[in-house]
Amino acid sequence: MSPYKYVGKPIPRADVDKVFGDAIFSFDVTLPGMLYAKLVGATQAHAKIKHIDYSKALQVPGVVAVFTGAEFPQKIGIYAADRDVLAREKVLYYGHPIAAVVAESLEAAENAAELIEVEYEPLPAVFDVKDALKPDAPILHERLAEYKHASFIYPEPGTNIATRVKLRKGDVEEGFAKADVIVEDTYREPLVSQAYLENWVGVARVKSDGTVEIWSSHQSPFAVRELLAASLGLPIGKVIVYHLYTGGGFGGKAGILLEHIPVLLSMKLGGRPVRLELNREENFHYMAQRAGYIFEMKTAATKDGKLIAHQGRYLLDAGAYADYTVNVARSVTFMAFGPYEIPNIHIDTCAVYTNKVPTTAFRGFGLMELFFASEQQIDQLAEKLGMDPVEFRLKNALIPGKSITPTQRRLREDAGAPADTIRRTAELIGWDKPLEKPKEPWKRRGRGIAAFWKGPVQPSSAAASAVVKLNEDGSVDLLVGTGEMGQGTVSALRQIVAEELGIEPEKVRVSPIRSTNLVPYTWQTVGSRGLYSDGQALMRALEDLKSQIRKVAAQIFKVFEDEIEIKDGKAYVKGKPWDSVTLAEIALGYMFPDGETIHGPLIGRGSHVPVQTTFLDPETGAGEPKPFITFGAGAVEVEVDLLNMQVKVIRAATVYDTPVINPGLAYGQVYGGLVMGMGLALTEQLVFDDHGRLLNPNLTDYKVFRAGDIPKEIKAEFLGVGQRNAPYGAKGIGELTMLAWPAAIINAIYDAIGVRVKETPATPDKLLKEIREQKPELLEEVRKQLLG
Repeated sequence: MSPYKYVGKPIPRADVDKVFGDAIFSFDVTLPGMLYAKLVGATQAHAKIKHIDYSKALQVPGVVAVFTGAEFPQKIGIYAADRDVLAREKVLYYGHPIAAVVAESLEAAENAAELIEVEYEPLPAVFDVKDALKPDAPILHERLAEYKHASFIYPEPGTNIATRVKLRKGDVEEGFAKADVIVEDTYREPLVSQAYLENWVGVARVKSDGTVEIWSSHQSPFAVRELLAASLGLPIGKVIVYHLYTGGGFGGKAGILLEHIPVLLSMKLGGRPVRLELNREENFHYMAQRAGYIFEMKTAATKDGKLIAHQGRYLLDAGAYADYTVNVARSVTFMAFGPYEIPNIHIDTCAVYTNKVPTTAFRGFGLMELFFASEQQIDQLAEKLGMDPVEFRLKNALIPGKSITPTQRRLREDAGAPADTIRRTAELIGWDKPLEKPKEPWKRRGRGIAAFWKGPVQPSSAAASAVVKLNEDGSVDLLVGTGEMGQGTVSALRQIVAEELGIEPEKVRVSPIRSTNLVPYTWQTVGSRGLYSDGQALMRALEDLKSQIRKVAAQIFKVFEDEIEIKDGKAYVKGKPWDSVTLAEIALGYMFPDGETIHGPLIGRGSHVPVQTTFLDPETGAGEPKPFITFGAGAVEVEVDLLNMQVKVIRAATVYDTPVINPGLAYGQVYGGLVMGMGLALTEQLVFDDHGRLLNPNLTDYKVFRAGDIPKEIKAEFLGVGQRNAPYGAKGIGELTMLAWPAAIINAIYDAIGVRVKETPATPDKLLKEIREQKPELLEEVRKQLLG
C-alpha cells in the first residue's frame, strides 16, 4: 500500500476528454483558406528520375501547384541528415515521395496525383542487409560524406553503412579460451510497423512576419521545432510547434516526421495553410517503420555457470533513410546482451542502408529485438550446462554497487533489483510447478522466461523544465513540454503536484494543447524518460513554489520559514494548525488588513539535466550513457497446437523493480505491452516482394494482436525499489512492458516442443518448417494420435 495520499494510487487519467469525444487531435485542425497536399510515391525501388510530367495534374480543377524534389534542396534528419524533402535525382525505395500536389480540396489533390507520370532509369537494388555490405553492392547514398550528422554517429562513405558502433570490454579471446561451453547462433527479425492508431497529419502556415506554425501528430514538439529550424535555415524563435493529443507513437513519431513538407509548401504558396494527411497505406510508405535485425552471437560460460565472454555482430536493416536508426544502433550495442555481468565483450554494430521503406525508432529502441536473441543464448547455455534457466540467470544477474556494466562503469548502488525481478517472476508463473496437460493429445505446453534492462538513449544534455502556477481558487496550472500520446505521463505529473501541495488531482490542470512558445522546454518524449526527467524538473518547480508559499506564510504569521508546513491546500504554522492560510488566499500574494501587500503571484519553476552521464569512447564504448535503468523480467506459459501450428499464450507474469506513481496506468502499460509483444513474436512483419514492393500496407494484412488475444491470466508486480534522484523513486516503464515477450514466448515454445525458432514472427508456416528441420518425429507422433 502506498504511504502517500495521491502518489501510488490508481487515480483516473487526466485525459478523460478522449472518452467523451472532446479531445482534439491534429486531424481536427482546419484553418481559413487551407489547401490540401497529396504525395506521389515512386513505383521503382531504385532508379534515376529521368522526367516527371505533371502537366495533366495542373489541368484538374482546383489544383494550385505541383512541386518536385528539384525545388527543395534541403536535407532532413535528427542524427543523420540523410533525407530529401522529395526524391531528387533518384528514388531509393518503392513508395518514395517524388512529387507533391497542392489543391483547394483533398479530392482534387488525389485526382491530380493519379495523373502524374514519371520516367525512370532503373538501377540495381539491394534488399538484404548482408548483400548491402558486399563490396560490389549498389550504393544508395553516394554523397554520404556530405551529410551532416551528430558527433557520435560514424557513417562510412563509399559504402551502405550509415553508422558503425563498437563496444569493447576485457579480452574476449581470453574469455573464450577459458570457457567450458559456447553457444554460437544467428537470429533474424524483419522490419515491422509501429501500427499506431492515428495516421500522420500535419497542418502548417507561414505568417506575414515569417513565423512558421505547424500542428502535427508527433511525440516531441521541441525536437520538431529544433529540426525544422535547422533543416530549413530558420531562427528557432520563428518556429512554433503545436502539440495536441497524439494517437499513439511507439517511437514512430519521434524526431521530425513530415512536418517540413507542408511548411515548405506553405512557403512556396504565399503562406497559405497547407494540410498533409496520410491514409493508412500512405502511412506505411511515407512514414518510417522499425528496422530489421540480424544478431550474430557467440556467448560462453564456465562449468560453474558463470558467463565469461560474448561476441556479437549486430546488423540493422535501416531501409532507405536511417536518420533515427543510427541511434538505435548505439542502444543495442551499449546494452550489449542483457542484465548480466560479462567480463569480456566485443561487439560491432552496423546500421545499413537498403532499398526498403525508411526506418526510425520503435518502442524499446532495439532492446526487445536484442533480448529476443540474447535470452535464447542464455537458455541454450543453461541447457548445455544442465542448469535451470532461472538459476542460470540469477547466478549472472548484475549486482548494484558491484557489477561493471558493458560500458565499463560500476552499476550505482540504487540502480534497482535485477535478481529480485527474475526470482519473483518465476514464482508468479509457477516455474517449479508441473505444467497442466492439455486434453487434446496434439497440444503441448511449455514455459519460458526472459530478463531485461533499459534506460533512455539520450545526449548528456537532454534537459527538461517545468512551471507550476498557483491560481486564485487554489488550483494549479502545470506547464510542461512533454508529449502525450496515451502513455499517461501527464497524469502522473499531475498526481505529484497534488501530493506535494495537498490538493485534489482534479485541481491540477495541464492543457492538452501545448505550443513551444508557451510551455517550458523538454528534450524529447522518448526512451521512457518523461516521468523521470520532467518529474525531476517538476519536483524542483514545486520546491520553488513551496519556498515562496513558506516565505509569504512566514511573513503573515511572523515566524521563520522552516516553521511553515504545507498540507491539504493550506500553509500553517507547525504545531498550530489554526494559524493557517489557504493557497487560494495567497496565490496572488497577500494583503494585510491595512492594505499592505506582499510578494505577488506565486509561480514555481524548475529544470533538470542528466547528471554524471558522459560521451562514450568511439573505439571502446566506455562511459556512462544512462541516468537510470529499470530492470524487469517476464514469463509465459504457452500452448502449441501441432495440428494448425498456432501458439496461444495461456498466462503471463511480469515484475519490474521500480515504484509507480499510478498503478492503474502502470498495469495498463503492462497489458498493452504484452499484447504488442505477442503480436511481434507471432504475427507481425512487413512483407516485401522481389522488387521491394510492400505487400501488406494495411491493418488487414499486417496482423496485430487485439484485445481478444489477451491471455486469460496476467500477473504483474512492481517491487518499489526506487532510485534516489527519481521522483518518488519512480523510473520509466512504458517501453519495458514489451521487452520480454518475444524471447519468453520463443523460449516457451522450445520448452513445449523442443524446437527453437530463431526468426520472428513464429507464424504457423515458419513453425512447421522448423519442426520438419529440427524434430520431424513430432509430426509423425501427432499423425499416429489422430489415426488412433
